[in-house]
Amino acid sequence: MENKKLKKPRGKARLLEGKCISCGARCQSSCPVDAIVMTDAGEPVVSNKKCIGCVKCVKVCPATALEMFFTPEEQKILDELAAQKAAAEPEEELDEEEKKLQALLKKYRGVWVFVEQTEGEAARVSWELMGVGAELAKSLSVDLCGVIIGSDIKKFAVDAFEYGADKVYLLDQPVFEYYRTEPFLDAVCYLIDKYKPEICLMGASGWGRDLAGAVATRVKTGLTADCTGLAVDVRRNLMQTRPAFGGNIMATIMCDKFRPQMSTVRPHVMPLPPRTSGRRGEVVRETFDIAEESIFKKVLDIIWDKKVKDAIDITGAEFIVSGGRGLMGRENFSMLQELADELGGVVAGSRGAVDLGWLPYERQVGQTGKTVRPKVYVACGISGAIQHLVGMQDSEVIIAINRDKDAPIFQVATYGIVGDLFQVVPALTKRIRELKNKN
Repeated sequence: MENKKLKKPRGKARLLEGKCISCGARCQSSCPVDAIVMTDAGEPVVSNKKCIGCVKCVKVCPATALEMFFTPEEQKILDELAAQKAAAEPEEELDEEEKKLQALLKKYRGVWVFVEQTEGEAARVSWELMGVGAELAKSLSVDLCGVIIGSDIKKFAVDAFEYGADKVYLLDQPVFEYYRTEPFLDAVCYLIDKYKPEICLMGASGWGRDLAGAVATRVKTGLTADCTGLAVDVRRNLMQTRPAFGGNIMATIMCDKFRPQMSTVRPHVMPLPPRTSGRRGEVVRETFDIAEESIFKKVLDIIWDKKVKDAIDITGAEFIVSGGRGLMGRENFSMLQELADELGGVVAGSRGAVDLGWLPYERQVGQTGKTVRPKVYVACGISGAIQHLVGMQDSEVIIAINRDKDAPIFQVATYGIVGDLFQVVPALTKRIRELKNKN
């Protein structure tokens, strides 16, 4: 009896929660049947009645925030069609080059996070990477491993396990007391050659940027810098998303023919995972034969620049009051400072304010400045260009104050105030002060 011919279902598009980056309604403009409308927060809502399953919105989404959804009945039909196709078509023969590539890729397994530490203190970005690293490791069914290189660093292994690592590679020798490119490069390449990790993640700090580029060059693999999103596809390729063309688009980059796959991520881009006290794992103690005399660079002493040491780090602030060109001048930032003082926060600014000399560079939020994730971010007189949004859009609460009701900042704002900031900010400061005095 002849098999009944099945018609391939088209499905419907739907939004994946928490993945939309409010890129500017590209999905809506691509829809040929007007099945997508945008919310005030800049996220798409798909009408199932109108959607024809053309997949155009899914293809144009830079953050892979849309997917095709099929009912159980439709999924059953898809599975049957796939089985019929597999039975009808002979298995494709791989050429010799492809066979060699597949054999090479299979040798590499595991997700590595390099734990950056300086003078007894670990960089927060290393623990942030443990969170996204755990998700990648789970998707690939492999171990999440921490790699710690230094001197007298046992305590960091405990921290790594409590932040999610299953295994820690520990290279504890006096020669690694201070970070220097040459010995760290040789040691990391030795570990990669011996254990063959599939993915290597580093923080996009001065330490990480220097080491990641050198390692990628030495082991002849690809490196994507300043990633804002990481995921894996069905072929175990790391999908590395980062802003491109001045932040106007989000590019997803893959390294499908080389291993390990390497990425750096800025501090505060990824959320800090919960810490599980008492969690333990496997410690692999390694040694690397390198003599201090063979290293050309020597660290004689560390002298902190008082200006640098005492500078305010906006990336760690829980409350940030940020100003843009709408402040009209340097002197008006004192108004923002008053509000920040009442909130127990710090003052920051957009690139426009920094370029005009109203604030120092270390206070700049955005793609070319700092990435922040405070509890409350107050944007005053900031229009909300995409270059600024990528640096603050993950704040827990965003309060935007702007006279232009159509300013892009309102698309990501939790609360928006359309008005004159020179009236609104002092009123907010006064009200907060009154409430504090009352309590």
